[in-house]
Amino acid sequence: MIATALFRNAIIGIARFLVGGHPRWVGTEPTLRQRIYFANHSSHLDTILLWAALPPLLRRTTHPVAAADYWGATPTRRMIALDVLGCVLIDRSRANPAADPLAPANAVLEQGESLVIFPEGTRGHADEPAPFKAGLYNLALAHPAAELVPVWLDNLSRAFPKGAWLPAPIACTVRFGTPIRVEGSEAKDAFLARAREAVMALASPAA
Repeated sequence: MIATALFRNAIIGIARFLVGGHPRWVGTEPTLRQRIYFANHSSHLDTILLWAALPPLLRRTTHPVAAADYWGATPTRRMIALDVLGCVLIDRSRANPAADPLAPANAVLEQGESLVIFPEGTRGHADEPAPFKAGLYNLALAHPAAELVPVWLDNLSRAFPKGAWLPAPIACTVRFGTPIRVEGSEAKDAFLARAREAVMALASPAA
């Protein structure tokens, strides 16, 4: 337990030393209320930086949703994901077509805890996030009490691009925006487009 805590602090410290990742609470404040933080995704550092940007008290009850095919691929990654970051691993391959890939995420929300998700489903390579997949909408409908908080991760694609072994010393920022919700009978595609726009609206440093 002590070793895990030390490793956790070391990972957070190294990540912040290299790329910053300092939080800016633009449209909301840290709170113990249940939340689903949803963000753009361009780097394998995204999970660590967003989770590390939360206050320590919130990290204890906030679980990043991560791809099992990457974070579970080696013993080291799996240890970091499960023991250090408290991730929820999702099977993107749908090895069992009858299984609900969101079941682990729903289980966490049913316990009253919070999630970090990347609705694109995989890392993007453009300046704007790819269209959001249905997972965010489905989780929001199933757990209407959870606040949906948009997050913009700035410069992560430059700090740790695909294929890089080590992060470049480029300052990154984590911006938390105003919570949104599914409005009445709002259609899935309309909601996902609005959620994506809420994330992109935080891209400007003036946001």
